[in-house]
Amino acid sequence: MRPQRKIPPMSVKIGISPIAWQNDDLPDLTAAYTMEQALSEAREIGYTGVERGRRMPQDTEGLRKYLNEYDISLCGGWCSGNLLVNDVDTEKAAIAEQVEQFAALGAPCLVYAECSNTVQGDRTTPVNNRPKLARDDVRAYAAKLSELAKWMTDKGLPLAYHHHMGAFVEDQDDIDWLMEASSPEVTLLYDTGHLVFGGGDLLGTLDKWGDRIHHVHYKDLRANIAAQARTESWSFLDAVIAGAFTVPGDAEGSIDFAAVTERLAKMGYQGWIVVEAEQDPAKVAPYAASKLGYQTIRDLCARYGLEVAG
Repeated sequence: MRPQRKIPPMSVKIGISPIAWQNDDLPDLTAAYTMEQALSEAREIGYTGVERGRRMPQDTEGLRKYLNEYDISLCGGWCSGNLLVNDVDTEKAAIAEQVEQFAALGAPCLVYAECSNTVQGDRTTPVNNRPKLARDDVRAYAAKLSELAKWMTDKGLPLAYHHHMGAFVEDQDDIDWLMEASSPEVTLLYDTGHLVFGGGDLLGTLDKWGDRIHHVHYKDLRANIAAQARTESWSFLDAVIAGAFTVPGDAEGSIDFAAVTERLAKMGYQGWIVVEAEQDPAKVAPYAASKLGYQTIRDLCARYGLEVAG
């Protein structure tokens, strides 16, 4: 596995989630693809990091060896949190193994997403019916999250909080309330697709919380499909299957990645930009889409003065 080294000033690395080839939430959708194909093709395209998938080895040394075979780094990975219903000590125990593994492998962060009562994986429930907490409840949650994040920071692994469709941190108010009430150890994963789908402010979030953003997902949104999902009360996964998300550079997308990249450069962002765009591979070939996403990011980084570190 590539050694993790400090990224030079004003430079980023480009990683990818294997979800286009291996969708853990919709395994039948990607049954024709393997994780080995995902890593081989991602590295061939030029990606230097990959987020962890469930069909990778789960033990630390097995995962290290597996990634070494493809000369690719671990650039984070999903963690299903249940801190809303757990006390902090219970949550620490639940995620300790993953925290220790990611720290040992030099991952830049743990992608922490609260999954208590979420509807994101439930195809029988419209994404519109996601849980919503009052501001005081978010504040109480933020206090627990701050304690958890401090514990993780002491172990050498930042917590990057993933706002997500179908969860209780989805829209702009949710994000603002959580960030306002939490300690600086709680960093934000800035996900363009989930932010816009959830009605958030694409550039305003960067302006307001730029100093807390530690990890970035570039995910484009087919606005017409996202709107249809809302008006026809689809589940989140049905929206995914229908093609709500796509990669940067797709003409069907709606997100201004030039503006986002320019803003990241101006605020001095250093870290990973990760392509994460789950789609139906029968409609959109993972290799071609992932190559388009990679080249789009390379071109935008060159335009706005962000060096891409290898």
